[in-house]
Amino acid sequence: MPSIRLLPDLLISQIAAGEVVERPASALKELLENSLDAGATDIRVELEEGGVKLIRVADDGRGIARDDLPLALARHATSKIASLDDLERVASLGFRGEALASIASVARVALASRVADAAHAWRLTAQDGALSAAEPAALARGTVLEARDLFFNTPARRKFLKTPATEYGHCVDALQRVALARPDVAMSLAHNGRAAARYPAQTWQERALAVLGEDFARHARQIDEAAGDARLTGWAGLPAYSRSGRDAQYLFVNGRFVRDKLLSHAVREAYRDILHASRHPAYCLFLELDPARVDVNVHPAKTEVRFRDAQAVHRFVFHALERALASQGSGHPAPSPSTGEGGGGGGSQEARLAGAPPPPYPLSPYGGSPARGEGRATQAAFALGHAAEPAAYYAVVAEALATAPSPQPSPTRGEGETGIPPLGYALGQLAGVYILAENARGLVVVDMHAAHERILYERLKASAAARQMAMQPLLVPVVFAAGAKETAAAEEHREALLELGLELAPVSPTHLAVRALPAMLKDADAERLAREILKEIAEYGASQAVEARRNELLATLACHGAVRAHRRLALPEMNALLRDMEQTLRADQCNHGRPTWFQLTMQDLDRMFMRGK
Repeated sequence: MPSIRLLPDLLISQIAAGEVVERPASALKELLENSLDAGATDIRVELEEGGVKLIRVADDGRGIARDDLPLALARHATSKIASLDDLERVASLGFRGEALASIASVARVALASRVADAAHAWRLTAQDGALSAAEPAALARGTVLEARDLFFNTPARRKFLKTPATEYGHCVDALQRVALARPDVAMSLAHNGRAAARYPAQTWQERALAVLGEDFARHARQIDEAAGDARLTGWAGLPAYSRSGRDAQYLFVNGRFVRDKLLSHAVREAYRDILHASRHPAYCLFLELDPARVDVNVHPAKTEVRFRDAQAVHRFVFHALERALASQGSGHPAPSPSTGEGGGGGGSQEARLAGAPPPPYPLSPYGGSPARGEGRATQAAFALGHAAEPAAYYAVVAEALATAPSPQPSPTRGEGETGIPPLGYALGQLAGVYILAENARGLVVVDMHAAHERILYERLKASAAARQMAMQPLLVPVVFAAGAKETAAAEEHREALLELGLELAPVSPTHLAVRALPAMLKDADAERLAREILKEIAEYGASQAVEARRNELLATLACHGAVRAHRRLALPEMNALLRDMEQTLRADQCNHGRPTWFQLTMQDLDRMFMRGK
């Protein structure tokens, strides 16, 4: 008897279903994508017991002709691709021809559909690989698919399912992801006979507000960047909206929700300077590019992708997101006294979600308006460099401000025609910790240590970037065993490594030696640093490899060099700090992701004191 045998078709389908249909939410995702590919404008979802007992998806799409119904449930049958060229330029969400067959192999399936010119609908059922004959059915244009008793014939798989409530939560997540990607399509959800969610066809802003909520709207910054045929749009949550988990992270490539390591790394790098390491950012980002530049045929679940030019995509996403987060916004809204949540931002939630307007003053790393004396104070303080003690720093600033001419109105720097700078002028200091200032909108509260920490950090980074990285030769090179991939990366990127301050040389076919380290990282673990940099370079390119390590050190230096709490400052010193904040990128957050200032508008204050009531 032969030891190698062909598997039955049903068993093959059930094995394949393990990759496509992990749980009810996986099946729901595939069915929703089929409806979208069919041109549906209204999709209705009904679930029972979290989708384990029933998943029913009805749409008003093009429908399936009677003769095609059996093929729709067959393995490797699809209408979306016909050649290798089609596969390399996939624009549809589905294309593998596996989803419906996989679902039909582990559930009791009923499929009914009607095309536009048909006299009536047709319906067939599938169970354990056996299809019934098509029968007439009553149905308007579109398709209805019912999947009952998921994993009824694979009890071992069914035991791995969680409670109905947990499975329902995963189904809600799946629907929300699709809803975010296609706001032009109306969608509804019912669970156990009760309406649970309804999304009418709406704008991007309205759909994001409906799915992600008002808190996200209050703390999101809009992104719309393009380079060549690539475009990144969506919203990035500010650090104040960071989360303890990754539950508010939505990333789409050509309308497809993905979990991609390269893109996730680019996002993390963009948030690196403004978010605490233990927190996770919230975002909803849409990357669009030529389908020929992305391979979606990586995994049957289609949540993983590969890019033809991965490093270019990584750089584009990183820089686009970094620019959006670095731009100066309208500040953090003050917490509402009644709810403790952000408020007072002004305008509707939709307007805030659409992005804050650009600042009414030019952004320059260290400049200022000489006519107002601010440039003299800022430039004199910066001339001291990062080696200056806080006391010396502020002494120079105070002297420059004291000898500066009186402030003159500057519409290009002020808000409107008031001549008042965006962060206003200092009124005083509270408990030696906060600076209170008045601007055209009302009251500004500044955490002076957090603000000064950000200022010093950005200047340290600029100073380090302005000259070649200083290197520290090692008296005794550190030799370590290296794999073929590490050795190849060290040889291929030798010049790039030298620019980053790291000298690596092969001492044998299987060993590398660290001969020099970046001077700022001279106390680092040489072997560990070299391995991590080689890994980063091999995967993402050389441009970002040392930045994280270097910036961690610079952030520590800035924290220790910043003015400490409970230190009394004179009004000129406070105003100097406010002016520097206005000229510093990412000044809204300190290096650890905490807000540096809050705005209390006159409307906020009036509400607190119930004026006008």
